[in-house]
Formats: sequence, C-alpha cells, structure tokens
Amino acid sequence: MRHITSTGRFGRGLLAVTAAAASATAAIGLAASPAAATPTNTTAPRPGDACTTADLGTRHPYIKTTEVTPEITHFKGWYVTQGSTGYQSVTTSTQTTISVSVGLNGNVQGSFAVETLGTVGASLGLNVQVNYSSTSSESNTVTWNFSRPGYYGVYKGTKKVTGTYGSLNCNRVQQGTGGWALQWIVGPGSGSFTTYTTLEEGAVRCEDTVPANSIMAKAKGLLDCGSPAAKAKHPAGAVAPTAKQTQDRLAQRPAPTSGTSAEQHKATGRSAQAALTCEPGAYKIDVPGKPLNWSAPLLANDGIRLRESTFFSAHLDNWRLCNVTENNGVLEASLWNWGNGGCATIPANIANQEQAYLTTATCGEDDLQRFYIYRDVPGSSKIGLQNKYTGSMMGHDRYADAELIRQYSSGRQDGTGTYTLTGV
Repeated sequence: MRHITSTGRFGRGLLAVTAAAASATAAIGLAASPAAATPTNTTAPRPGDACTTADLGTRHPYIKTTEVTPEITHFKGWYVTQGSTGYQSVTTSTQTTISVSVGLNGNVQGSFAVETLGTVGASLGLNVQVNYSSTSSESNTVTWNFSRPGYYGVYKGTKKVTGTYGSLNCNRVQQGTGGWALQWIVGPGSGSFTTYTTLEEGAVRCEDTVPANSIMAKAKGLLDCGSPAAKAKHPAGAVAPTAKQTQDRLAQRPAPTSGTSAEQHKATGRSAQAALTCEPGAYKIDVPGKPLNWSAPLLANDGIRLRESTFFSAHLDNWRLCNVTENNGVLEASLWNWGNGGCATIPANIANQEQAYLTTATCGEDDLQRFYIYRDVPGSSKIGLQNKYTGSMMGHDRYADAELIRQYSSGRQDGTGTYTLTGV
C-alpha cells in the first residue's frame, strides 16, 4: 500500500482582562451577546483513549492550532471640544466584518461544528460564538460619556479566533505486545474555523495607556495621533479618516467565500470517468446482526438505502473497494457498486448539508467519492465510514427498510453508524 497525504477538507469563560491600565476616559463597555456560549464536554476523548465498536461511526474534533487577534469592527475618529463634553452618540463606520464558520460549510451546521467551537473556547478560556453569527456590516452607533476634551477613537471590537482542527476517530491500533485495541486516533484531513468573542465598545485617546495586544490598543493604532495643536483646529465632531484608517478598512473587507455548489464543484474538473483498480472481492455493507444492508439506487436522483438481500437484488447490494490506499492504519477507498456500475458519493449540490443522502454517480477523480474506512480489531468485520471531502460519517436515522444512508457531521452517537463489511 502506498502512503498518502489527505487533501480532504474537514472541511469559553469571558475575556478576563481588557483594559486594567487604561485611563478613566478609555473605560470599556461590554455588550453581552446571546449567541455566545461556553459549552463544556468533560467526556471528550483524547488521542490514545480507548473506544468501542459503537464509536467506529462517530468522530470528535481535535484542535490543532489557534490564533487570537484583536479586531476593530467599527470605528470613528471624534474630536471633543471644551464645551462639548458629556454623553454623545457617535455613528461609527464598518471597519471589518467577522463571520463564524467551520470547515467547508461557510457557516455552522451540525453537532461537529458546534463541538469544534466549544472545544476551542474551552481550550483558550474564552467565551466564543458557537452558533452561526457575524458582526454587523452596517454603521453602528456608540453612546459614550466624554468626560474631557480631546481626540478620540470611538470603536466596537472583538477578539477574532481562528485556527485549524482535525478529526478524532475510532480505529484499531496495534499494541506493543503485538495485540490490537480500539483507540481514538487523529484521522486524515483537516479544516479551519473562525469565531469571535463578546463584542466590546469604547473610546480611546492618543494619550491613554492601554494594554498591549488589546482591542483598545488596536483602536488606538487607528487614530491619527499627531500634534495636539493640530487636532485642536478641528471643530467638535467627526474627524475625516486618516490614510491608514482607509487602507486598513479596505484591506480587512472579507473576500467572497467559496461554496460547495454543484457548479463550483464541477469547475474543479474532477468529474471525468476514472479507471478504477478494484480489489477482487465484493462485500455487503450490513447493519450488524440485522438483515438490511446498503443497496444502490435503481432510479436516478435516488439514494443508497437499507434493503434486504434477495435473489432479485441484482448485485445492487454488492460493493467493491477500489483504488485502495492505507495511511496509519486507516483505509481510503472508492465504493464501486457491482449492480449499477456507479461509485458511492455525496451529491455536490448538497454536500455542505447535515444529513445529505448518499447516492451513486459515474466514477471519477473526486474526493466526494472517497471514503475513509475505520476498522475494528482483526477478527471483527465492523467498520465506520467517513466521506473524505465533507468529513462527515455515514449512518441512518432509523432501522427500517428503504431508509436512506446519510451523512452526519459527528456520526450517529447511538452506534447506528457502525456497519459490517461482509464478503460475498
């Protein structure tokens, strides 16, 4: 077997100190966000922990890298004269927009994405957004009590949290004694995430001392802290943005996000007919101890369903493993159906959806048609299957004839994502 490098995209506590050293004029106002939460999971597995056959069809996030940076979402330079102190409402301009996302979805769908962000928050001790949300792209008003005259930067900001994650899967691992055991491993593939902390608003002056790498420091950096005498020439109110402010605002505008539509997926040019090298045996993908198993669709636009094997099945319930590779004990393969000649795949136009159904299509060089196979210890034929492109595990919602096989971002936690690979 050749080794591979996966190209698949897989894909809490409040901020404690923000401005302890700031002057009174730069005091911070915190605006609690209802979308923020601090999920905890005391039973989350770690690499090397033991798992069971019921876990073969499940997964958990594994945080690889994190980065926390202060970001100003709204800003306005504001000059306060001697006679204009007190409360004022300042309309700020959008500096940048931050959207929560996990992996290829472009937002947050499914339990795996929520668990990923919850794990990030817990590891950093930050209260981060764990559901889909974004900072406002519209002008925002900040009401502030300006106690003394001066040149201020009025702002709204947050801590932007980004990083990468992997997939923690259950698979067999050979022990030092030569035996085998099921353990949680860091599976192939990785993805990226973006979230942010509770929003903060305030006002800061050039002469204020602020903590390094804080939101206030970021806001102060946007001020044109030139000569006080030059500032005094400004009338009270808004000050025109400096060249740096304008440049930063343009640079931080979000680029268009890539989706997973059928048109975009076809544009990769991976849908051409591929020549497969298949292993000689054929298999049924069974529900353990039950008569129903995966059967390819007879009709176009239908999905792979649980069916009972009969004389008239016409090999629609027979699958071959093709273009097989192995990396750190995890098999990767295309699933070719003997009955209709197609390969198992997630339809490109719904690949980013939780519970998208599995179907067959013309075999091609396409990660949507590639699956990681996690195996029980030798002597057992139980497996879990994960789509390489989406990272989701395969499973079914209920045990019933004609029930569709679907993808679940975290798998089926009740064990219904564990199947048996039975030779025929």
